Amino acid sequence: MTTALFVVGWAIVGVGAGWLARWGSVRLARMEGLEPGSKPWQVYGPPILAAVMFAGFAFDLGVPHILVLAVRSVFVLVLVQVIFFDLEHRLILDRVIFPSMGLAVVVSLFNQPWWAGIATGLGAGVLFLFLSIAGSTLLRGEVLGFGDVKLAAFMGLLLGWPGIADAVFIGVAVGAVAAIAVAIWRRSLKATFAYGPYLAIGALVLLYQMH
Repeated sequence: MTTALFVVGWAIVGVGAGWLARWGSVRLARMEGLEPGSKPWQVYGPPILAAVMFAGFAFDLGVPHILVLAVRSVFVLVLVQVIFFDLEHRLILDRVIFPSMGLAVVVSLFNQPWWAGIATGLGAGVLFLFLSIAGSTLLRGEVLGFGDVKLAAFMGLLLGWPGIADAVFIGVAVGAVAAIAVAIWRRSLKATFAYGPYLAIGALVLLYQMH
């Protein structure tokens, strides 16, 4: 199988996986009492982004690393779901993030040292929990939600150190630019803003760079 055919084939798998993520998100939203949207970016965004990311990972890893590719594609799909669900509903679901954290723990056990990913996940979760509590106390408003805390813990488990630091830096930088753009667009500094999608973008970048 040529590299091009493999990449195209895995991109098609990504389209199907993205549609599955959207289908699951719609049903999970209704379980939470939320009404799913029908805007083009909400419907077509997950399969398009999943296809692009699957293709990129397939090109980078290739057939010889098919098992690693399959595992990372699962994590890509989780992050794609987080991005679009949080953008749409301002919510990161426990039903998605907790099983993903469990899988990340299992995968981290195969790294050296085996405890590094677990320690990084715990550290990232504790740090973001502190920032969430401190932000709420000092600013009297929610700066980081508990969904962001759980996402940070998941990212730590998945990326380890120093990957988590780089991912958070990228996420904060992209999020800051997006926040400024939203404030300008809405002409208000009080517009609600979800940081989860941008942290997830940082995680995708670092996951792609892992070898």
